[in-house]
Amino acid sequence: MNIALQTQPPALSDYYSETKCIWCDGCGNYGIWSAVKYALVELNLHPWQVCLCYDVGCNGNGSDKIEGYRFHGLHGRVIPFAAGAKLANMKAPVIAFGGDGGTFSEGVGHLVHGVRSNYPITFVLHNNTNFGLTTGQASSLTPQGQPMNTSPYGIPEHTLASMDLIFSLNPTFVARGFSGDIKLITRILKAAIQHRGFAFVEMLQACPTYNHFATHEYLLNRYFDANADGHDPGNLQQARALAAQVQDRIACGILYQREDIPHFYDRLVPRQGLETTCVEEVRRYDVSEYWKELV
Repeated sequence: MNIALQTQPPALSDYYSETKCIWCDGCGNYGIWSAVKYALVELNLHPWQVCLCYDVGCNGNGSDKIEGYRFHGLHGRVIPFAAGAKLANMKAPVIAFGGDGGTFSEGVGHLVHGVRSNYPITFVLHNNTNFGLTTGQASSLTPQGQPMNTSPYGIPEHTLASMDLIFSLNPTFVARGFSGDIKLITRILKAAIQHRGFAFVEMLQACPTYNHFATHEYLLNRYFDANADGHDPGNLQQARALAAQVQDRIACGILYQREDIPHFYDRLVPRQGLETTCVEEVRRYDVSEYWKELV
């Protein structure tokens, strides 16, 4: 890397990828993709300074649509990888992206322990309330009774109360954005990336191909910036109640945040007092004396 290039402030063009976007016209991923780039540039972060981790799904198809260090993982498994990457190099901001399908189905255990452990990463949930990449099957967050592919009579299970689940885990950062408001979600992402622990960011987005009930217009007419309305992110009970009320109006913005709880790395006793990162300690070791014990 040219030292002169490192001294230049980042620009949006630094995150440009020649790979063409292939999301459906009107997909909310375009807005989230744009806001991520805006947030990183406004935080003065170059592509080589950030680790971007993508789950499988329509969100994961963004892994080659942005420049930088990117990882495209297994369905529902992006959180443990992102946590491991961060713990190995605490100097690098790590952002993970996953859909409502993989995150609240096969990946729900990873989400639970990600919040519980307070890993110092940002997790962005792309919530279009269906499995978009595999042609619109119902997810755990699809409203009960809503006809979907493979479930024309609606899902027989109860819809998972996602925000109630998150708040039951004693989170340290909970936010919600709408992909149609890029300025709002840029502000949310900047705060999430700067947060000291696990930052859970739900992004409400339209799926114009398979979700014909929570459309862009539906979300546009219901979302509002709770922070602009005077909501106090430090009030846990108020935040939890506000997050769960999604029938007539949908509160967005930073819903809850606290900075007084140590994140996972700070609670690791063997790492206390060390200034090096785990990746800086990787080197060759002579283990021949241990092999003698096995002969």
